[in-house]
Amino acid sequence: MALVYLMRHGEADFKPIRERGWPGAAADLAPLSDLGVQQARDAAEGLVGAGITAVVASPMTRALQTAAIVAVRLRLPLSVQFDLREWLPDETFSWRSADDVRAAVDDFDAHGGEWPAGTTRSWEPLSQLQARCSAALRTAIAGLPGHEVIIVVCHGMVIWSLTGERETRPGQWRTISAPRP
Repeated sequence: MALVYLMRHGEADFKPIRERGWPGAAADLAPLSDLGVQQARDAAEGLVGAGITAVVASPMTRALQTAAIVAVRLRLPLSVQFDLREWLPDETFSWRSADDVRAAVDDFDAHGGEWPAGTTRSWEPLSQLQARCSAALRTAIAGLPGHEVIIVVCHGMVIWSLTGERETRPGQWRTISAPRP
């Protein structure tokens, strides 16, 4: 078994995205805020001595920046696992605003994270998110032979899908055991 620290990225700064008028999925390019950088540094300090041997990140900027801060502090290699990206509020990528995302989250919550029987929605159901992230985690672990303790920097919904813990604050982590392939 591998011990996996699932860490939520630091707080993002969406101001550059809003200033440019970039819609929808462009928000995934948002860097960390000053507070987010500090959250990443604090988390990295808290992980010193934890025996972590590799850092894996979601491809989204806020997670990559957080993971880079952690990897540099812990002097560890960093790899990216594409399918550890955040939950999709609209699998067609046609959302335009934060209000659209909030509406998708509200609908997601109203239906317990799953599409009502006999219907489909544009958002990614929790079961699909969980399957995607579990497979990505297995792939990440398989690509790190001999690494028994890793940190995965990802997103709140990803952590929820893998742990059942809905509220993980920026810079906070949860641990799970994952089977080695």
